[in-house]
Amino acid sequence: MVRYDLHLHSHQSWDSLSSYDNIIRRVQQRGLTGIAVTDHNRLRGALDLAHIAPFPVIVAEEIMTEEGEIIGYFLEREIPKGLPLAEAIARVKAQGGVVAVPHPLDSVRRRSALGETVLLGVLDQIDLIEGWNARCVRPADNVAAQRLAAHYGKPLTAGSDAHASFEIGRAFVEMPPFDGPTEFIESLRTATIHGHGRGGWVSLFSTFAKFAKKGGIDRWVRY
Repeated sequence: MVRYDLHLHSHQSWDSLSSYDNIIRRVQQRGLTGIAVTDHNRLRGALDLAHIAPFPVIVAEEIMTEEGEIIGYFLEREIPKGLPLAEAIARVKAQGGVVAVPHPLDSVRRRSALGETVLLGVLDQIDLIEGWNARCVRPADNVAAQRLAAHYGKPLTAGSDAHASFEIGRAFVEMPPFDGPTEFIESLRTATIHGHGRGGWVSLFSTFAKFAKKGGIDRWVRY
């Protein structure tokens, strides 16, 4: 079995200051097999880490659409933010990628989370649903996502949604080894998701990152 944190951010995200070195160090400390780097609307961090990390890195992107966020896994080309949801999904699929919905039904992140009505409208195009996001403030929202996925037969993912490197591994999946997008989906059907903690205070690190970048001091601050 392999263990992957399938949702985390590097300093290439506008609200994260996690350096590549700190990410690599934390992944190794947590005993993870690999990670998916899912920076907001950017691929550079994932591509960089896939090149330098001594473990597997899935190149991914958390994409803000007009209706909320999706994650595209196994991408080769960056997908711009602000597209209609259906078009963003189509662009992921055109690359042979896998479409996941992060933190669905999140009652706090209403702007970025796909609501149930929107999600059900594109469910046939969705490959995966995130069943545990360690930054969800309300654990009940993760439970609701798991129930929805079970009802519609969608495999689950799990991830820390780390914006600071110490968060990495707060949620992950334990799954059979895989090679490529198709095996990735099939392996997740028999995966076990692990998660602990909740959001709230850790979001302060994202707030600080935003101000640090606006103030131009982010190059001297990494965590």
